[in-house]
Amino acid sequence: MRLDDLPESGNIEDRRGEGGGFGGLPVGRGGLGIGTIVVLGLVSWALGIDPRLLIGGAELISGGDRPIETPARDRTTGTPRDEMGVFVSRILGSTEVEWKDIFAKEGKTYRAPTLVMFSGATDARCGTARSAMGPFYCPLDQKVYLDTSFFREIETRFRGCAGRSCQFAQAYVIAHEVGHHVQNQLGILPRVQQQQQAMNSKAQANHLQVEVELQADCFAGVWANHSQQQWNLLEPGDVEAALRTAAAIGDDTLQKQAQGYAVPDSFTHGTSEQRQRWFNAGFKGGTVASCNTFGAKQL
Repeated sequence: MRLDDLPESGNIEDRRGEGGGFGGLPVGRGGLGIGTIVVLGLVSWALGIDPRLLIGGAELISGGDRPIETPARDRTTGTPRDEMGVFVSRILGSTEVEWKDIFAKEGKTYRAPTLVMFSGATDARCGTARSAMGPFYCPLDQKVYLDTSFFREIETRFRGCAGRSCQFAQAYVIAHEVGHHVQNQLGILPRVQQQQQAMNSKAQANHLQVEVELQADCFAGVWANHSQQQWNLLEPGDVEAALRTAAAIGDDTLQKQAQGYAVPDSFTHGTSEQRQRWFNAGFKGGTVASCNTFGAKQL
C-alpha cells in the first residue's frame, strides 16, 4: 500500500497509555481468544445488553458500563507522530477527503468524525470501550474507537493478511468504521435504530443490523475505489488481503471456530461471503447507491 501521498488528519484523539485493561476479563499474553470473544458476544445478547449503541467492525460485547476511571491527562486532538499514529492519520485523512467530495457532489456537507486511539480500555459516550470489542463507532459522540492491537489480531489470530499487505487490511477496518459515521451523517443509523426498537423479534433486529454492517463494508469499498483513483495507493495483493480479513471476521466463520457451528439468527455483521461481496460491490461501483443493502434482493 502506497501511503506517502495520503493527507494526514488532525482529528485523532490519542489516549494510548491511559491504561484500563480489559475490564476485569482474564487475558492471556496474546489477548482474548476467538472462542472467548464470541462467547462474550452471545452472552451479551442473552443478558439483554444492547449492542446497537456500539456499531462497528468486530465488536461483540458492548454498552451499559459506567465509564472507567483513567488517570488525569490532557486529551488533545491532533496528529500522532509515531509510525502507527501517522498510518492511522493518513487513512483517516484520505476518508475525509473522499467522503467530503462524495457528499459535496450530492449537495451535502460531510463532517468528519474524531478517531480515538486507545489501549486496553477507555470511556465513551456509549459506555466503556474495551479492546475485546474490536474497533467500533459510537453514534452518540460521533467518534471511532480503535485499539490498534486489533491489527495484530488480524495478522496473527485471524490470519487475514501477512506482512506489508496487512496495511490495506488495516485500512479497510478503519474505513468500515468511518462507513458507520457516513451512515449516521446520512440519517441511516437513526432510522435503523428506531426500527430495531420497535421490533419484538431479536432475529429481525439482528438481520437489520447485518444490513447496517454490510453497507459499512460496502462504503469501505467506495473509499478504496476513490482513493485508488486519486492516489493510486493499491499494490498487488492489497485487495485480496482486505477480502481475506473480511472473510476472517464473518459471523459464520467466527462462530464455527468458537463452537463448531453457526447460528444465523444471531448474526450481526454478516457471513464471510457477504462481507467480501459487499466490499467488492463498493469497490467496483464506487457510489453510495451501489451500497443499498436494505433494498437488495440478495443480501
